[in-house]
Amino acid sequence: MVTYQLEVGVTGKLRHRYRVKLVPQITPSGTFMPADGEPEGDAMSSLHTARAHAQRALRLVGQNATREIIPTIPHQTGRWLMHGYPDPIARWNHHPEIEVHLLQRGSGWYIVGDRIGRYSAGQLVLIGSHLPHNWISDIDPGEHIPDRDVVFQFHRQWLREAQVIVPELNELEPMLNAAARGIEFTGDSAVRGAAQLIEIGSSTGLGRLRCVTTMLQILAEAPAHEYNLLASPGVAVPSDSKATGIVDLAMRELFANLNGTVNLTKIAAQVGMSQSGLSRYFARATGQSFSDTLRSLRLTKARQLLEVTDHPVTEVARSSGYNNLSNFNRQFRTETGLTPSEYRRQAGRAPQTP
Repeated sequence: MVTYQLEVGVTGKLRHRYRVKLVPQITPSGTFMPADGEPEGDAMSSLHTARAHAQRALRLVGQNATREIIPTIPHQTGRWLMHGYPDPIARWNHHPEIEVHLLQRGSGWYIVGDRIGRYSAGQLVLIGSHLPHNWISDIDPGEHIPDRDVVFQFHRQWLREAQVIVPELNELEPMLNAAARGIEFTGDSAVRGAAQLIEIGSSTGLGRLRCVTTMLQILAEAPAHEYNLLASPGVAVPSDSKATGIVDLAMRELFANLNGTVNLTKIAAQVGMSQSGLSRYFARATGQSFSDTLRSLRLTKARQLLEVTDHPVTEVARSSGYNNLSNFNRQFRTETGLTPSEYRRQAGRAPQTP
């Protein structure tokens, strides 16, 4: 499985320019809504729309994964920034800094380590050092999502040095160690943590430091039912430009053909490799085989369609790239422990005929 990351190079001046932003609202059920009151984004409700979104997302992932160089902001603990989507400097990469990442708006795909899933507005994730990641939104042609992301990045070394003087900060260590796999926060912890993250952007001095430590305390004290580990243990960092370039081509094919046939032979020919050689490179750079990545993407799409549409199971299967219903049902049950119809009933949708 492969990952991407959206990063924005930002100076102190630009950060000030974007300081005043709309804040997401909370619905009575405790979920996030965009600040303007619009719904979180229409999920893909048809094969045509799903494919169009995937193809448009490719414009952002056509770069080799490289290490992101994040500038140090003098006299500040970490770097805070807010940016929209898409952005020409968005790219797949990783960096040594730990990152707290809030998705204020939109919906689409998240890819953290070897975990691929769907996100919606309000997702709050803690990303460990050198863990590749990215969020790819479902957008229409020419659409731009302003201020989609709010990000705070800091060095682990800063905390280690501070812990010598302020030993209470050692309480953050278990969470920071777990962040190597990526942590998604939910419920009240996500709501409160996101509020502090946003407030960092408009704070200075000791007030800013208070926001940072309060945010980290909220996340570190999150109850077990309000956080999820995302990636598998020991996800490897992309180690060479050749491997990441090959993965980039493979991901183009994956996103463009979630509902059809993915031509691994064509990709291998483009890079002058055998299919087996390509598969090895892909696994080396992503931690998961090409076929497992494709299956995960398709089943994630199927779950989302079962949750938000009333399409018959047969149509969901076809829209997710499965022409054989028996194969779809078998793989879906292996992945979720449920049949598609059982999954839909649990999600609160009316049961549909196969």
